[in-house]
Amino acid sequence: MKLKTLGVASLAALLAAGCSKPEEPAQPLRTVRVMKVDGNAAAGSLSFPGEVRPRYESRLGFRLGGKIVERRVDVGTIVRRGQVLARLDAQDVVLQAAQAEASRALAEAEAKRYRDLRAKNFVSQAVLDARETTLKTAEAQAGVAKNQAAYATLVADRDGVVTAVEAEAGQVVAAGQTVVRVAEGSEKEIVIAVPESEVEKVRAAAGFAVSLSSVPGRVWQGRLRELSPSADAATRTFAARISVPEADESVRLGMSAGVKIEVRNGSTSLRLPLSAFFTRNDRPSVWVVDPATQAVRLVPVQTDGVVGNDMKVKSGLQSGMLVVTAGANLLEAGQKVRLPELAK
Repeated sequence: MKLKTLGVASLAALLAAGCSKPEEPAQPLRTVRVMKVDGNAAAGSLSFPGEVRPRYESRLGFRLGGKIVERRVDVGTIVRRGQVLARLDAQDVVLQAAQAEASRALAEAEAKRYRDLRAKNFVSQAVLDARETTLKTAEAQAGVAKNQAAYATLVADRDGVVTAVEAEAGQVVAAGQTVVRVAEGSEKEIVIAVPESEVEKVRAAAGFAVSLSSVPGRVWQGRLRELSPSADAATRTFAARISVPEADESVRLGMSAGVKIEVRNGSTSLRLPLSAFFTRNDRPSVWVVDPATQAVRLVPVQTDGVVGNDMKVKSGLQSGMLVVTAGANLLEAGQKVRLPELAK
């Protein structure tokens, strides 16, 4: 009797074990890369990197070709109008000027002799006119040769500062080739590259705030002075120049700058990498991480086109959200993740 009871109990235990549900395996804790939504971007602003440039900058070069024998300035040199910047080997042009002057003197002597002969009626007026024409031609050629000799000296056309030197002593340059760049430092601007999708927003912007990485915490107000009507052939971006009327000595040429633009129509400038997007029910969505639980949830968003490797987000996100930008296709709703800065 006891054996029968034990057999029934064992059979019941086996049946109970067979009917119980197996425990579900825990989801793996994945390390993801996240991006924090910037409140300024979501509020309707655009940000562009730029460079401090002068409004007026001259690319100076010789008006004839030759070998540079002397360069008198370096980058950063302050120059005055008419100051000598560089010189060419002028031996050949000086000889040509001397030859042209000798030809002019000969033509002048011939013309004077023929004037005397014409006065005595020994030659016709036509012969004298030919000599006078020869004299005028020689005078013109002598003037050109004299100018060419002067062109062997490169002088500054305005007061300013040397921003670049593109040729050295001993180098042979062609006519018009840039040797020195001189900028007038009184007016400074920030040059930025604007994608074609943002051109109209920049054109209608409410304001421009300029900041420098070398001067943290300080902001200068700017205004749009120029927006290129055509795109750059290589980058397909439009060059914009933001003037900074209140720029002081701390704003130096060549510095890297940032320009924040207030958009009048309130459109967002938030961009996320294409890898952050996940399609669910034919709608673009992103995974948002809850900082308290480190669990993810799917948030539908409204997009506004692709710019390079990024997608512009028009709505659906709020300032401060942590959006997964890498590993989105491996996640499930409610799954816990590990942030790189928290990974050990």
